[in-house]
Amino acid sequence: MNHWLIAPILIPLLGGVLQAFMGYAPISLRRTLALGTTVLLLVSTIVLLVMANDGSYRLYAFGNWQPPFGIVLVLDRLAAMMLVMTAVLALFAHLFSIGGADEGNRQFHGLFLFQLMGLNIAFMTGDLFNLFVAFEVLLIASYGLLMHGGGTARTVPGLHYVVLNLVGSAVFLISVGMIYSVTGTLNMADLAIRVLLLSGEELELVKAGGMMLLVVFALKAALLPLSFWLPRAYARATAPVAALFAVMTKVGIYAILRVYLLIFGDDAGALANLGMDWLFPLALITLIMGVVGALGAQSLKTLVAWQVIISVGTLLAPIALGSEEAISAALFYLLSTTWTVAGLFLVAELVASQRGSALDKIVTAPRMRHRTLISVLFLIGAVAAAGLPPLSGFFGKLLILNSVTSGPEMAWLWSVLIIGSFFTIIAYSRAGSIVFWRTVDGHIEEPKPLGGNLRAATGALVGLSLVIVAFAGPINEYTNATAAQLQNRAAYLEILQIPMVGEEN
Repeated sequence: MNHWLIAPILIPLLGGVLQAFMGYAPISLRRTLALGTTVLLLVSTIVLLVMANDGSYRLYAFGNWQPPFGIVLVLDRLAAMMLVMTAVLALFAHLFSIGGADEGNRQFHGLFLFQLMGLNIAFMTGDLFNLFVAFEVLLIASYGLLMHGGGTARTVPGLHYVVLNLVGSAVFLISVGMIYSVTGTLNMADLAIRVLLLSGEELELVKAGGMMLLVVFALKAALLPLSFWLPRAYARATAPVAALFAVMTKVGIYAILRVYLLIFGDDAGALANLGMDWLFPLALITLIMGVVGALGAQSLKTLVAWQVIISVGTLLAPIALGSEEAISAALFYLLSTTWTVAGLFLVAELVASQRGSALDKIVTAPRMRHRTLISVLFLIGAVAAAGLPPLSGFFGKLLILNSVTSGPEMAWLWSVLIIGSFFTIIAYSRAGSIVFWRTVDGHIEEPKPLGGNLRAATGALVGLSLVIVAFAGPINEYTNATAAQLQNRAAYLEILQIPMVGEEN
């Protein structure tokens, strides 16, 4: 059964390669292959989720080279959850793209699948260098996807995105080199043991490398002050690309969870909880800045892009606290916010397709076609994003609030999260009332047709907030078990056959 672990990487790889050789094939054939590949990917990730649900770790060693020397994939509850979340998002984003967003670029579907491959490698790798490789794979694909459609509006923010991520990649490589120069390994489990044996200059060098890694992951997660590139880049991307990019910041958050709980967690001696003192206040400031940006947004896509920033701050604040309850709450909210934000990007595109020259700008315009359907979808997404009952965002934020124990952190988190949610409601209320209800006389010439696949994909992603509520109990049990597994470092080391300190003999 362990051979299933390679499926989330192999399936999009083969699909992407086939797309590369089908560049001049009819677009209907390329679409069928792409959608079929994404469905197979989702099936494989569900199989892995069922496997991981027993609470054990599973290892896949390439070439049968055992750790810490070979390339390994590791499956646990967290990796399985991230894989399924990404595959579900990718399926509906891909379904939306075949409504016309994929036209004009023969390699759109290939790039889409290669990005999925990079994401899945990042979620499953047990090695820091291969995490770097995964970042490069998904980033190279994302560069092409971000530029899809052309035009200055996409080229300028896309260039900023490329340059910043190239700088981040360089810092990542330097930090990995610093850590390897001292420890002689980049296997995460092996590093978790070796950092306990460091002292003097070696300790300081690894500490510097660890802090540099945190900066890189913060850039990927769009943590302030490394987040100003995101709103313009996401707002200018085509709708299915922006929807897929909703999971991109979660890769940085996942890397922080994986690396800093395993290698620099509570049991890391002098390097315990490295950088977490900085992470909590920066997360709260990021949340505040996201709310301010949402209040000033001039278009729906920009509003949703700032919602991504809000979710980053909301996620990293409890993660920085490090308790099992806080991490479980963050994981529940992560699932909700990723699908909700992706759905809202698709809703914004539906609005733009029905308002003529007004597009998705938050300005008055003649009454759009399909206003009832689109406004209901926007209402559901906005309620979930703002954290109002009875949708999933409310339960996620409630779990986060309840996970914090009494003290200064509780006062700060409660204040910022509750006040921020209030102003987020104002931002969505302002946008919705102007776009859907403050109409002017006139008519919109030739609005784009609203195909069945566009409605289905958007409705499904937005509707997932209702599904999460319906299965809130089992999902919360899963996130609780995931948080407990993340805190149990010994079990991770055992599956990789890495001895604990004092057990080398």
